[in-house]
Amino acid sequence: MRISANFDGGNIQVVNIDNHDDIQLAIRPDAGGEFYQWFNFRFEGEVGKQYTLNIINAGTASYPKGWQNYQAVASYDRQHWFRVPTAYQDGTLSIQLTLECDVIQIAYFAPYSYERHLDLLSQAQLHPEVTLEHLGLTLDGRDMTLMKIGDDSPSKRNIWITARQHPGETMAEWLVEGLINRLLDSNCSTAKALLDKANFYIVPNMNPDGSVRGHLRTNAIGVNLNREWQTPSLARSPEVYHVVHKMQQTGVDLFYDVHGDEGLPYVFLAGCEGVPGYSPRLAQLQADFSQALTLASADFQTQFGYEQDQPGQANLTVASNWVAQHFDCLSNTLEMPFKDNNNLADPFVGWSPERSMYLGEASLIAMLAVVDKLR
Repeated sequence: MRISANFDGGNIQVVNIDNHDDIQLAIRPDAGGEFYQWFNFRFEGEVGKQYTLNIINAGTASYPKGWQNYQAVASYDRQHWFRVPTAYQDGTLSIQLTLECDVIQIAYFAPYSYERHLDLLSQAQLHPEVTLEHLGLTLDGRDMTLMKIGDDSPSKRNIWITARQHPGETMAEWLVEGLINRLLDSNCSTAKALLDKANFYIVPNMNPDGSVRGHLRTNAIGVNLNREWQTPSLARSPEVYHVVHKMQQTGVDLFYDVHGDEGLPYVFLAGCEGVPGYSPRLAQLQADFSQALTLASADFQTQFGYEQDQPGQANLTVASNWVAQHFDCLSNTLEMPFKDNNNLADPFVGWSPERSMYLGEASLIAMLAVVDKLR
């Protein structure tokens, strides 16, 4: 047997590998030690043999409720991901395997590698309406790259999309990939209509350092970027600092911040109802956007989600709240599950990269439904 996490986005520590019925593992915490839940590793064993992998520190992970009714994902070819039998009991997450090939990769959710991120940027720039802009560097010296789609016409609305502030929420970049591919599809009438009316500013990965390091929630020094938007700094959160600076140059008419939720098995929006500047105009835009997304995607629903903030009580360090207040615009956090969507369960794959990408395509329909009403 052999276990390795020495690759982009890898995370696991081997505690004891002597017994194939009780292989003991532990998740390595993010820098700073406050958060951990993301795991991603390769397991090598004997074809046809059964193994039990026990993650023994799961009970003290950041979101223990996330393990309830959760199934880990696995892949033999690192392209097609499926769920494997997983149980949580007495603080231990147990994964059952019967190997069909020599090596299998196991993860909290289907990984989205830094190399795939670079491929996404490079492929998109071949489109005549795409420009890549370097915003600055992360703390580890990686590029913060903005993808601009459109002609920068001041008569158009400015739509901003960000993903993976929390690097372990890889479904967010899968969604953005689907959205970008559809937006650049010359045969898509929705994309054509949107690009006639709006410029798009997209940051597919807000946290490259955390992504490569195998973090769940933070950047290279353990900072939760989605609590930095009110006062970002080059010392703690250059990722947010550079994006905020660019937003102030372009303005924002619609903001879509894409995330994943560990506990809730649903797709839902978290709006900005609690910001001091929330108005009937923003409330109507929120209702129209939600209604359109409900029609565009059967995966989306409005029954389950987070409790709304009381008026004036929103946390303005959170991206969607700060942007809504600062730019007086429609602003949402989109959440997808790590588990499955209980409304449309799929026992074999659960929530998946493919379903995330389809939701990205559907998001464009909701944006088209409100683009003429944004100002």
